Formats: sequence, structure tokens, C-alpha cells
Amino acid sequence: MRVVFIAAECEPWAKSGGLGDVVDALARALRLVEGGPDEPVEVFLPRYRSVAVPAGALVSTVVRVPDPLAPGGLSEIPIIEVAADGYRLRLVDAPAAFDRPAYYGDGRHDYPDNPWRFGLLCRAALETLAVESRPVDLLSLHDWHAAPVALYRDRFYRDDPVISRAAIVLTLHNLAYHGWTPIEQVGQLGFGVEDAQAVWDAAGIDLLGAAIVRAEIVNTVSPGFAREALTPAFGMGLDRLLRAKGDRFLGILNGLDTDLWDPARDPVLAAPYSRADRSGKAACRVDLLERVGFDPDDGGPVLGAIGRLDPQKGFDLIAGAAERLLGLGARLVIQGSGDHELAEPLRRVAAAHPARVALIERFDREMARRIYAGADLFVMPSRFEPCGQGQMIALRYGTPPIVRRTGGLADTVVDVDEQPGRGTGFVFDEPTPEALLAACRRAIELRRAGGEPWQTLLERGMAVDFDWRSSSAPRYLEVFRRAIELRRAALGSS
Repeated sequence: MRVVFIAAECEPWAKSGGLGDVVDALARALRLVEGGPDEPVEVFLPRYRSVAVPAGALVSTVVRVPDPLAPGGLSEIPIIEVAADGYRLRLVDAPAAFDRPAYYGDGRHDYPDNPWRFGLLCRAALETLAVESRPVDLLSLHDWHAAPVALYRDRFYRDDPVISRAAIVLTLHNLAYHGWTPIEQVGQLGFGVEDAQAVWDAAGIDLLGAAIVRAEIVNTVSPGFAREALTPAFGMGLDRLLRAKGDRFLGILNGLDTDLWDPARDPVLAAPYSRADRSGKAACRVDLLERVGFDPDDGGPVLGAIGRLDPQKGFDLIAGAAERLLGLGARLVIQGSGDHELAEPLRRVAAAHPARVALIERFDREMARRIYAGADLFVMPSRFEPCGQGQMIALRYGTPPIVRRTGGLADTVVDVDEQPGRGTGFVFDEPTPEALLAACRRAIELRRAGGEPWQTLLERGMAVDFDWRSSSAPRYLEVFRRAIELRRAALGSS
């Protein structure tokens, strides 16, 4: 089975959120599962300005790619081969499209030529596969950036012996972003007005929606969010299309790279620790507090939060509850980057209480690890969350999560008061500061009481198995095989 991923992010090369983590970890895990692909998964990724090409990487081919913005309608694009950890990384080296300060925009607005940029990624990947003339069984597309592949396969490659036979599985990591391309921009995709009408409608093209229609199978990254996405409240305007897929739309819970996220072997931490011996966590707590300028001898609860500053993530709920959390004796360590306006209430709280609230406005891999290990509790109050990895990492690092009951958070965290013998964290329902505060109060009180109830909570959380190889990667293989069967049946071949 030859499996090809196409994505806008892949950790550690390019990452702004969980998408990059999943693409990297799943590509590696598939080869480690019994019955997995007989050759490394290939991952096509843009060569962004920030992507450092390792010494020894070579240009495997230069492909002539249909490019609506290039003179003559063609661009020659090098494909750089990188030996990644367990898979084959293929960088699409198109500087005009990807040599920019950021992946998607300037922090306030998307780049206006994003349809062209990611359309070029998709055409370059398909042209590379077509030129190589080796059978491709499965195209794994991740979010809207890769969605043009489904349109191109059925419109421009329907007679190509390689591309036309490839099945498509579209994975929805975030339904909030569709890649909407208005009619005046569809030319960036290589389409004309009449194409737009055929693909979507006269107003333009919803790339994610159009790919949902054309993919053999569509999945999202948790069973809970798959159920929610079928409703108008969470389907982001695509619930009708997802319902129409029937059993060809499903949820597969994201896994966790347990080799990468392991407090017993994490080189960043001040001290290692494990489920069997958690004593090193105290040193990690002291290290974190000293780094952010807090008193390490203060035994009050430390609440950590890490994520993208986006309305989805609920950081405004933390800001709204912050003063009352401080009144409970808590201290806050928050790391986030993104919307500058969303950060302002947190800045004000941090400025008013510099010894008790730390706001780290940047993406810092090492600091994130220190927060997971050094905090006493981890706060993740998302309004919606297709899966989320923060709560999984927090559990593995012995830091009970406080989460809202939505999507993958509801699938992965069991409320300790609702199920005392199985609980792994604290869950609340309403997206309000008051509901978050109530859950935090329960967590703080249990920690303050200490003893066996608190220690067994930590032990149960660290025992949860989210390893990709246990269930998630095998489930993806099942879905890939089914998609291949559906494609072959549709083409009338075995």
C-alpha cells in the first residue's frame, strides 16, 4: 500500500497547532502497525521560510506544474527529499508561494493569494506522483489546504493512470476554516467561472465542502466531535454534507506520540519522573515557578494553560475567571500566541499580578513541556475541540486537566466526581467563566485535601494509553483500506 499525505503542517518542520503533531505522528505510526504500508508514508509539505533543510537533502525531481499566475501558465518546482523519522518528507520548494514570514497570514488577515499558494502545493504533489508513474493507493488530505487535491483528481486527472485510481481520505482537524474562495479568486486555483459553478456555485468554491463531497471517506479526529459535527451548532455550515456521507463520515480519536511525550525521558525537564515514581515532578514545579518569577516555596495551586489565542480555545473564560481564581490561592502560567486583542485581558491581569500571573506570548516548545510537567492542574476550556492533545499530554505528565465537555475533550477526560473510580480530571459544561471557576474550585479543593484521592487521580491519568500504535493508527489503516475498496469499486476494477 502506497500512502501519500498532503498537509500544510508537519512537526517539527512546520507547526502552528495540533495539525502538525498529528501529521508527523500518524505518518510514523502507520509503519509500526501490523499490516501497515510496505513503504514509508510520503508527506508533501510546503517549504516555508522557516523550514530548515537538513544537510544532505537532495532535489529528487523538478516538476512542471500548471500555475495560473506564472508566465506561460507553468512553473518549474523542485521537490526536496528529506529523510524524516520513519517517513519520507517531500518539500515543495516554491519561494513565491511559501518564502514568507508566516504560514497563512500576517496575524490579522490571511494572505489574499492563499488559494493559489495551497492550490500550487496540491498540483505540485499530484504532478510529482504522476511523473513518477508508480501506483498510489491512498491520498490522505488534511484540512482545507489539501482539499484542492480532490477537485483536481476528478477534474484534471480523471484520465491519469496514477492519480485517477487513488482513493481519498479527508481528515478534518478544524471545521472552522473552509478555504472559501470567492468567484473573483477561483482563477488562482486554475478554475474558470464555469468550473466554480460545476464544483460549488456561482459565488465561489468552499474548498473543504467540495472535498467532502468528493472524498471516498471523511473523518474527523474524535468520535465525540464527529457526532457534534452532524449538528448545525458545530458543523460550521457543513453538517448537511457530512450527514449525507452516512457511514463514510466517522471519528477516529487522535493518538499521542508516547515516545516524544514521556516525562521519564524528557530532556527539557528539571528532573525525570514516571507513574511509578512521581517524585521528580516536585523539581519540575520549582523549576517552572523560578523561570516565571513566582515564589517556589508557595504551596498554592499552579494552573497551566497552553494554546492558540483564538475564540475557540476559551482563553477569554480564563481571563474572566482570573481574579476569582487568584482569590482561591491559585497562580496562573499561560502560554499562547495568536490574536493580539484576545491577549489584552490576560495582559492586564498579568500586569496587575506579576508575581501570580505569567503570560508567555509566544510558541515555545520547551516552555510548554515545563508547564505540562510543573503545573499542578492544566486548564483547557475550549468552546469546541475536535480532539486536542494538550489534555492528553497533561494526563501523561501527571497534571490533571480541567476541560469543557465538548468533542475530543469529552472523549478523553473522565470527571472524577461523576465517576470517582475512573476519573482522570474535571469537566464542566457551559462556556462561561463561572462554570470554569466551579470546576477549578473542585480541582483545587481535591488537591488541597491531598492524600490517596489526589494521588490515585494522578496515577489513573498517567496510566491512560493514548499511544497512536494502540488503536488510532490501526483504525486509520482500516479506513484507508475501505476507501481503496470504494474507489476501485467506483472505477469498476478489483
